[in-house]
Formats: sequence, structure tokens, C-alpha cells
Amino acid sequence: MTHQHQNNIKILFVCHGNICRSPMAEFIMKDMVEKRRQADRFYIASAATSREEIGNPVHYGTRNKLRQFGISTEGKRAVQMTKADYDKYDYLIGMEQWNITNMMRILGSDPERKVSRLLDFGPNPRDIDDPWYTGDFDSTYRDICEGCEALLDYIDRCDL
Repeated sequence: MTHQHQNNIKILFVCHGNICRSPMAEFIMKDMVEKRRQADRFYIASAATSREEIGNPVHYGTRNKLRQFGISTEGKRAVQMTKADYDKYDYLIGMEQWNITNMMRILGSDPERKVSRLLDFGPNPRDIDDPWYTGDFDSTYRDICEGCEALLDYIDRCDL
């Protein structure tokens, strides 16, 4: 994993469609760094590995879950990850192993070890289930919060 912290720490969260998990992670992480008064240290975005949802807004389940915590996804539309994103971001974070497989198809390689699953940063590495299929946005929210906290802790340790 890379530690390019000269200006901003750039994080791209990635899932299949960029309407459920990755935008949830994007906006949770933005909220966390804002509350830590570190927003100026970060550039945070999200993208899809597929084209299926490109241009669509965040899924209502994600919007509703985040709204419960005062987090807005206003203006977010699904975009697709590109090979060029590898050079733009310090961390490219998938939600599950299938995302990682598809990310590597797009990227070709990961020589700087920038690609990880979100929950690989915590004590209990695992996939984050897709609420598009499970309907369980509560579990997804909890898992993403756990992963974002662990990722922030990892970044803070790297900055010491």
C-alpha cells in the first residue's frame, strides 16, 4: 500500500454499480474526516467496475440509511473506474473480492499495492455484502463504518 501524503490522501471506493456500497463508503468517510477536522487532507470519491448504473443516482436504500445520520449524497451519480484512476489515487478500495477481481481487470496490475478490500484494514477481514441483493443496508452501514475507521487508523499510523 502506498503512502503518498504530500498534498491530499486520495481514496477511491469501488463496488459493482457505484450506487450502494461505494457511495456509502465515500460519504461515510467524508463525514468521518470532516468530524476529525481532517477534510483538507483528503480527496475521496467512488466508482463502479461495471457500466450498468452509470449516470444513475445513489440507491434509495443507501440515501435513506445515510440520511438517518445526517449524511447527504446530493449530486452523486454513478461513474465507472478507469485505468487512469490508478495514478490518481493512493488507495483503491473494493468492497468484496469480486470487486477486486474486476478492478484488476480494469487496472491490469497493482505494482504499488494500492488495491485492497475495505475490511482488510480491520481485525476481521471479510467481504461487505451487497445490499442490492440482501436488502440489509443496516449491516452494510455497520461494516463500512468499521472499515472506514480502520482505514483512517491505518493512514494515521502511516503518517507518524
